[in-house]
Amino acid sequence: MPMVAFALALAVTWLVTPLAIRIARRTGFIDRPAGYKGHEAPTPYLGGSAIMAGVLVAAVALGGAGDGRWVLIVGAAALWILGTADDKLNTSPLLRVVAEAAVATALFLTGNGWHIDAGIIDYLLTVAWVIGVVNAVNLMDNMDGTAASVAGASAAGAGALAFVAGDTGLAVLCLAVAGACVGFLPHNLARPSRIFMGDGGSMPLGLLVAGTAMAASANTSVGAGAVVVGALLLGLALLDTTLVTFSRRVGGRPLLTGARDHLTHRLRTRLGTSRAVAAFLGTTQLMLCGSAIVLQQIGFGAVLTAGILAALLGGLTIVRLNRWPWFDRRNGSRLGPEHRRERKTVLGRPRPATDSARA
Repeated sequence: MPMVAFALALAVTWLVTPLAIRIARRTGFIDRPAGYKGHEAPTPYLGGSAIMAGVLVAAVALGGAGDGRWVLIVGAAALWILGTADDKLNTSPLLRVVAEAAVATALFLTGNGWHIDAGIIDYLLTVAWVIGVVNAVNLMDNMDGTAASVAGASAAGAGALAFVAGDTGLAVLCLAVAGACVGFLPHNLARPSRIFMGDGGSMPLGLLVAGTAMAASANTSVGAGAVVVGALLLGLALLDTTLVTFSRRVGGRPLLTGARDHLTHRLRTRLGTSRAVAAFLGTTQLMLCGSAIVLQQIGFGAVLTAGILAALLGGLTIVRLNRWPWFDRRNGSRLGPEHRRERKTVLGRPRPATDSARA
């Protein structure tokens, strides 16, 4: 049944996306090149609508909305509406955070949040987790194919973990999310991209992977280590957010200012194309998900040790990626002014001008 959900969501999303493109063009849901954005022509939004269509059809038809998980689906629909409005109207960041916190509260009150400490800590952890993951996936949507690849891999990993635990309904929902992401990729990774998912896709997708990761991790027997399992299921999205936060603070740049300083942009300096970056990130996230499944079967000690090692490795990776050779020097003329200024600064220290010519 989970694989049927995957196939159904894939097919629905793939078929609905051309319709979303036509509607976006007629209604003005268009992302126009400006500032740090790299695409050359106006590109339709509403990819999130096609993704949501795939998820809803597969999940509802095949039992993925049972056992109280309808709350997660309703919450995702609410964030889809808000995110779609943001794509058109540029809503307030505060409004989005408040909405995410409200959905997180609903998840917690209906038993769909973290349940580690059985107290206020669980509630605060659930709210922080939902807000953090939703915005991490939103930030990951900065290059064609990357958000869908990483979120799809995370959802597939959560689905595999749920299936191992015997939770078929959760596995159906997870594989529906993964299938919808795969169905969206051919349109998003076309040359040039035919459609973007926009906030109307990244926000509900972030909530769905946040919620399914919590639910799948709750099926494990590693106690508080379930949070580590969940973090591994979403490792690359969390790494990207931490990297961007660190890089902008060290460089003295506003946290909410867009720029080409994400994990994706740094990888592209080595991998060359957005397709290669998406494939690399998706494959790496699948490997992280596989390790999470194996580790939770070994026990709490293995999960805790892996969590400590992952945190150390993540920290070293962030420091390494924040060095100059990993910036997108080949497209320097198309970077925003705030990013061009950062070209002369690494970890807060001046760098010689010759760095711009380094291979």
